[in-house]
Amino acid sequence: MNDYILLMHDDGGAETGAAWAEYFSRLGQSGRFDGGSAIGAGRRYRKTGGNAEAPLPLTGFIRIRAESLAEAETFLAGNPVYETGGTVEIRELPRD
Repeated sequence: MNDYILLMHDDGGAETGAAWAEYFSRLGQSGRFDGGSAIGAGRRYRKTGGNAEAPLPLTGFIRIRAESLAEAETFLAGNPVYETGGTVEIRELPRD
């Protein structure tokens, strides 16, 4: 079993609280949901300078377990960002 993170971008339509509640309920029932959170404003830092306000292209993340990237893709169904036409990245979280 592999760990994946779904990264929601701020380019979708208007998601509702009810849609998120239904989606999280389904994730919980899958037994593969390992948490997540909204992501707020912040700053970007570089040792060489150039610190700046971080744009808000990412609005949240969800961590899941799946056998493969193809299986992780099945968790897009019902995701309010994805369903309203927004972008959701799926990234594997490698183990050391």
